[in-house]
Amino acid sequence: MEQNNDDIDYKKAYEYQGSVVKQFEESLEKSNSKIESLEFELKQLRKLIFLGKHERFVSSKTQEDAPTLFDVPVIEELSPAQVKTITYEKSITKKQANKHLGRNSFPDGLRREEFIINPTEVNLSFAKKIGEDVTEILSYTPAELFVKKIIRPKYQELSTGVIYQQKAPARGFERSKVDVTIPAQLLVSKYVDHLPIDRQIKMFSRLGLTLSDSSINNWMNAAGYFLTPLYDKHKELVLNATYLHADETTIRVMDTDKKGTTHQGYYWVYQSHVNKLVLFEYQKGRGREGPREMLKYFKGYLQTDGYQVYEEFGKQEGIVLIHCMAHARRKFMEALANDKVRSEYVLAEMQKLYAIERHIQDHALSTEDTLNYRIANAKQILLSLKQWMLNAYQEVLPASIIGKALHYSLQRWDRLSLYAETAILHIDNNPVENSIRPVALGRKNYLFAGSHKAAQRAAMFYSLLATCKNHLINPYDWLTDVLNRINDHPINKIEELLPQNWKPTQII
Repeated sequence: MEQNNDDIDYKKAYEYQGSVVKQFEESLEKSNSKIESLEFELKQLRKLIFLGKHERFVSSKTQEDAPTLFDVPVIEELSPAQVKTITYEKSITKKQANKHLGRNSFPDGLRREEFIINPTEVNLSFAKKIGEDVTEILSYTPAELFVKKIIRPKYQELSTGVIYQQKAPARGFERSKVDVTIPAQLLVSKYVDHLPIDRQIKMFSRLGLTLSDSSINNWMNAAGYFLTPLYDKHKELVLNATYLHADETTIRVMDTDKKGTTHQGYYWVYQSHVNKLVLFEYQKGRGREGPREMLKYFKGYLQTDGYQVYEEFGKQEGIVLIHCMAHARRKFMEALANDKVRSEYVLAEMQKLYAIERHIQDHALSTEDTLNYRIANAKQILLSLKQWMLNAYQEVLPASIIGKALHYSLQRWDRLSLYAETAILHIDNNPVENSIRPVALGRKNYLFAGSHKAAQRAAMFYSLLATCKNHLINPYDWLTDVLNRINDHPINKIEELLPQNWKPTQII
């Protein structure tokens, strides 16, 4: 039987219409996804400009429903052989009712100047003192510049005629008219307190001293030259650690090859969390060449964010790559506006993981107890959360914000969870990010480094001064002492001058 031509045309038209509709739906879905992504980026930019970075998660649930440390199951009882009994007495001081404790007193080490104000209405020669009222008020005198005059008398012994004179004290800046205190102050103010050199010049001018850029640059070069052997030893100790955090941050650098503009360089930062040592190294780019050279002999745990350059280290023999829970959490904070229900669930579960870490820190658990506590509490949360995310990922659009957050975490989940199977690893990469913060603050103030060489010199100062901070050492005291001593210090004992080993000396 002959087929009707009208039926054939109708069938083709129907198929064509279906394909057009399908293409339109696919195009619409891509457009909606693109719009959602652009709206998200715009929101993030507005947040950075007007609100800053804020990652604290507050659940929309009621206070009774919000997860706390008490949601974490208690650790199972240990056998008597495993239990170490610790006895102590706890004294409780009760406040007396309606008794004001007053203001905190000033430190005893502060110099006191006494001003006695006697009454003018009475002749003190015919009066008896029966008491007094004492008021202490904190006062301030601006920094003082003074001239240090070192006098070394010469003596001639009368019987022998031999002349004696004490050797001049060691000085870091032998040929300069300043001692190390002024360069040390400039360095600490810039790399710890984030004050640009031009502002410091104005501050010194108010004290009556005019400093030139060339003099300051010479002092910085000299300080860098003296500290280089110390930095090299410091680098060696950091890279010989068995557990490192790693991260990177930008720094603008003046470049003679780029007239009228600056080069974007990078500080690669490595932190030995256990030893509290921080290492900054400058590289011109963000490629893998920098960390590949630095870590070519490294063996141990390397904790990083999700930057692709670090992935190759997970394949390197002797290196175990782990990732940062804070970065994973950040993705779900960003996805709250896109999918509040799923994002809040993940954030609440992660909040439990951080509650476990706070418990470990607050109770100063031993290495063994930390491992037991993590295995008993965190491991099950991590396993359950992974399964939940696998199921949730099947229900969302991969290109959506929540889809990208789930994909980011699932792709790295084993490396995100590895910390819970050990006692020494950290849940996130925040220790090294905290060490990088001074660079970000300084970058807003002094804007750029003068050259690639100056950027590496700054990396040296950041490394040693950040390590001082981690070991609760006054950076000015350490720097002035070390700059005075390092010239005469044996090179085979240079490690003694590192912040963690430093013992101050009294030098004129």
